[in-house]
Parts: sequence; structure tokens; C-alpha cells
Amino acid sequence: MTLGLCRYSLEIVFHNKITTMVEFLRRFPLPVIVVAQLFGTSLWFSINGVWLSLAAELGLTETDLGRLTLAVQAGFITGTLTIAVTGLADRFGASRIFALASLLGALANAVFVLVANQSPLDFAFRFVTGLCLAGIYPLGMKMVIAWTPKYSGAALAWLVGMLTLGTALPHLMRGATLGLPWEWPLLGASLLALAGGVLVFLLGDGPHLPASSGPIPLRQGLAALRVPRFRAVAGGYFGHMWELYAFWTLVPLLAGRELDRLGQGEGLVSWFAFAIIGVGGAGCVLGGRLSRSLGSEWVARRALTVSGALCLLYPFLAPFSPVLLLVLLLIWGLSVVADSPQFSALAAGSAPKESVGSSLAVMNAVGFGLTLPAIWLTSGLWSELGAWVALLLVPGPVFGLWSLGRGKASPTTV
Repeated sequence: MTLGLCRYSLEIVFHNKITTMVEFLRRFPLPVIVVAQLFGTSLWFSINGVWLSLAAELGLTETDLGRLTLAVQAGFITGTLTIAVTGLADRFGASRIFALASLLGALANAVFVLVANQSPLDFAFRFVTGLCLAGIYPLGMKMVIAWTPKYSGAALAWLVGMLTLGTALPHLMRGATLGLPWEWPLLGASLLALAGGVLVFLLGDGPHLPASSGPIPLRQGLAALRVPRFRAVAGGYFGHMWELYAFWTLVPLLAGRELDRLGQGEGLVSWFAFAIIGVGGAGCVLGGRLSRSLGSEWVARRALTVSGALCLLYPFLAPFSPVLLLVLLLIWGLSVVADSPQFSALAAGSAPKESVGSSLAVMNAVGFGLTLPAIWLTSGLWSELGAWVALLLVPGPVFGLWSLGRGKASPTTV
């Protein structure tokens, strides 16, 4: 009797604490989603952050780095297309999909520790990690609209900024655990993803959930490419994506090259890689602010021009001061992703109103598909070309700017 009463009392106390926590989280939905996005996307480049230690211990090469990064990208593309064509996000709550994806992604990332030198299992578990990321990043966008529809445009810049910071986070975690086994930062990323999933599960779905659109016919999304303005914006996004993820993959190699010339050891590579990628988060937020007065296209053009110029100039400046090169890498990191939320805003504003969701799904799928050959080429040729592989990224920004130039300017802003 007494034992049962104590158990009942504990259940009431626990329930009340959970209720209080949920009420608190729902007072600040946007920060909760943004933090959960940061934690969840730390899975994306988790092995890239420990690459130098992983390669030294297991004898892996830059080609292996590209192969495992490609696995995540391929998984993400497969996952986003599956969610789009099946209407999965409309059948189940976005918060539940996010939480489940965070749990499974954390497990897949943790299991990689056991199979890191066992091909093709290493590729398979990175692919599964990418599949799970498809339930984190896009669903985070849907939750923002469900909770803060009036500020969804500005929040998009924050979400892309958190994706960028989440991509950089494994480098920071490795810098903080240098001298410890490389498995620790990977397992740390899994714990962060779990924490993000719990936060979103407790938050739940917002009161302004977008109306269900059901499964997306891909032909409906492809039809948007017949619209000249949308086609021009999509071309700009495709060029941007050719450069973005390949650059992020190369960052520890580029930073390591300059630090080695300065006589510095491996210890600083992770810190500089985090700074170079992470500063892109600030670029997204700054771009979002500038777009309010100057327009999304103005921001996208300038960011793409700066990053494209650095793709072209970097190899020719490679013999000069490594300090100068590190500064250029920081500027490159700031500009390379600042245009991403602006392209999404421009595409949403130019797509047919009845098929905005399907149009963006197709555009994103094609854009991430283009990251595959770019990563494969640059990582595979690094050992032969070194810094000159940056020239392989130049066609992306050039094509993107050419495509944007074909479309009439739009006042769309974030």
C-alpha cells in the first residue's frame, strides 16, 4: 500500500515536471528548433571532423574521405525524395519524424565507430546517416512554419545557419578532444543528435501546421522548370551546390596545408576547420538581414561572386603567405553558404503557387545530386593537384551567375 502510494506520487511529480518543461519549450519554439537542428546536423560531417586521426590510424586516403562523404549525400537525397513522393511528412507529425530520425541517425553514426575500416559496411552506415538527416533538416523547416509562420522567412536564414554550424561542430569537438581517441567526438555527435530529438519530441507540432498536400508527383515539381524565372533561380542554386559541399569536404585538407606550411601540427587544423565552416552561419544570418533592404537576389549574386572569385584565385595565390591563405579561407567560408537561404526564398517566390513544395523538393534533390560528382572529383584529385582542385569548383559559381542573369530581378526577400 505504502509502496504503491509512493510510486503514484513519483509518477505525478514526474508528469508535472515534464508538463512544466513542455510549457517552457513552447514559449520559445524557434530557439528550440534551431538548437535541435544544430545538434542533429552535427551527424552530417562527423567523420570529417576526425579525419586526420582516422586516416592516420586506419590508413585511409582522401579518396576514402570523398567516398564516405558521398555516402551521406546519397542517403540524404534518397531520403528527401522518399519523403516527398510518399507524403510521409503529411501522414505523421513532423516532430515525431524529426525525433525518430535523430534517434536512428545517432545509432548509425555510433555504429560507424565499429565498422570504420570495414568496407562496404562503413559506406552503408554513412548512407543510413544521410537517410536520417533527411528527416531532420527538411522537417525542421516545416516545424518553423508550423510554429512561427509570420517569421518563417527570417527563420530560414537561421536554420541554414545552424545547418552550417552543425556541419562545423565535429571539427570543434575534435579540437576540444585532441589527444583522445577519435571515437569520442563521433559518439559526442550521436549524443547531441539524441538531445535534439528529445527537445523536438517534447516541443511537438506547432499550431499552424501547413495543410497536407499528400504525396508529391515529381512531374509536378519538374513542371516548375518551364517557368523562366524559376529555371533561372534553380540554375543559380545548382551552381551554388556544386561548390558548397565539395568546399566543406576540402576544408580540413586546405587548412591543414596552410598550417603545415606554418610549422603547426594537427592540433590547430580542427579549430581552423570549425572557424572556416562555422563562419558561414554568420554569413547566412547577415545575408538574411541584408536581403530585407537589398533583396534576396542582390545577396545571392554577391555571395556567389565572392566565393566564385576565391575558387578561381586561390590556387594562383597558394604559393604566397599561409596567413593570407587562411584569411581567404575564412572569407570563402563566410560567402559560400550565405546565398543558400536566399535561393530558397527566390525559388519559393517564383514557383507556381500550387506546387511550391514539389518544386522545391525537386530543386533540392537535383542540387544535392550535383554535390556527388563535385565531391568525388575534388577529393579524388587532391593528392595529385593539391590546392589546384579549387579550379574544379569554378564552373559552379560561373554557371549560377549566368543562370541568374537570365532571369528578371525579383523583390523577394527573406
